[in-house]
Amino acid sequence: MAKNIIIVESPAKAKTITRFFDKEYIVLASMGHVRDLPSKELGFDPQSDFEPKYEIMQSKRKVIQSIKKEIKADSKILLATDEDREGESISWHLVAALKLKKQPIERIVFHEITKSAISHALAHPRKIDTNLVNAQQARRVLDRAVGYKLSPLLWKKIKPGLSAGRVQSVAVRIIVEREREIRSFVPEEYWRIKTQFQHPEFLAELTKIHGKTSKVKNEQEAQAIEQSMKQGNFVVNEVIEKDSFRKPVAPFTTSTLQQEAARKLSFSVSQTMRIAQQLYEGYFEIPGYTGGLITYMRTDSFHLSNQALEQAKEVITQEYGGAFALEKPRTFATKSKGAQEAHEAIRPTDLSMKPSQVEAHLNQQQYRLYDLIWKRTVATQMQDAKFAITTYKILAGANKEYLLEVKGQRLLFPGFLKVYTEGQDDTESVLSDKDVLLPKVEKDEELNVK
Repeated sequence: MAKNIIIVESPAKAKTITRFFDKEYIVLASMGHVRDLPSKELGFDPQSDFEPKYEIMQSKRKVIQSIKKEIKADSKILLATDEDREGESISWHLVAALKLKKQPIERIVFHEITKSAISHALAHPRKIDTNLVNAQQARRVLDRAVGYKLSPLLWKKIKPGLSAGRVQSVAVRIIVEREREIRSFVPEEYWRIKTQFQHPEFLAELTKIHGKTSKVKNEQEAQAIEQSMKQGNFVVNEVIEKDSFRKPVAPFTTSTLQQEAARKLSFSVSQTMRIAQQLYEGYFEIPGYTGGLITYMRTDSFHLSNQALEQAKEVITQEYGGAFALEKPRTFATKSKGAQEAHEAIRPTDLSMKPSQVEAHLNQQQYRLYDLIWKRTVATQMQDAKFAITTYKILAGANKEYLLEVKGQRLLFPGFLKVYTEGQDDTESVLSDKDVLLPKVEKDEELNVK
């Protein structure tokens, strides 16, 4: 009896899945897309509902032939390409390219490469989602429509070889419009006035003049304010004390991972996606562990599975103590209208696999990105950070026409900041920076100017 065949996109993924099901399935890789619009013509007919004309890509003809050789009359074909629109389209194109008519065909999807996730997918197959396929086809036709018509104009006017993209062309326009705004901006002079007090010592800044937001336009106005302040006393008009809470940011989506990896790790977008793909597909060797370390890296969803939420609580309690864990999981609303909610956010497949445990088995880039994803995921399920905020409002000037303000904050409980802070590398330095302590003053107290 012929083995059933699983077709994925990449050889690395095929290799990892083969380790799980070596005796039951043949796992093959399509190497991405196998069919596309012809390269030397528009490739669709605007007069016939934009019907696309596909052909097998020259670079994929050998791939298609090698897959065909493995397919027997009684083989079942399991299409396991990625779970996004592109992946759905690749599965649809494979059916046509392989001329699969008699063999039974099933579509399976999974968002992490672990034996349990793939076993679950095998037990719950579905049909190819034609809505996702059509969405990808529309996108591809738009790409060609813009690029095929606009690129020749770029060759004539700017430089040969340039190509105009469906998204990039619009983005260029937005950038040009913004640049025109910047160039037309007329800078205005403004002055800031600060007062250094002594006994107790702190710094306050002018915020209002006669009850309105201060706007000091030139040196002459600044000197007039200074002279008026010197004629009167500086008196504490109001002392405001309150607690403030800061919540963690949402788990990673594709775009936020790219942004944070650029800020913290200095990774380019392509570099981030390449390393994330390696972590997803299991492009490493960890003794006693088989599979990927993170979930699928192309997603716009903030959703985390119940299993991940339960595991996060266990890890947080174990690593940082029960005071840092939440009683009920924290969820995040996905803002994107087109978000594919069946997906999860980018997270470790197993949160108990701490970065320190896998560091020796990953290259430096893989480790740094995994460390970032692990910390971000754990932080989303930790308590809020709590601060004590103090504000002093001080009246000054000959007629008390000026209001100066100073704010200070003191960290009461670090919460998620113990693990992760967006845009910062060192959480310890962040925690110390949060403490801007003010000396104790009372309402109606007169202050000494330094």
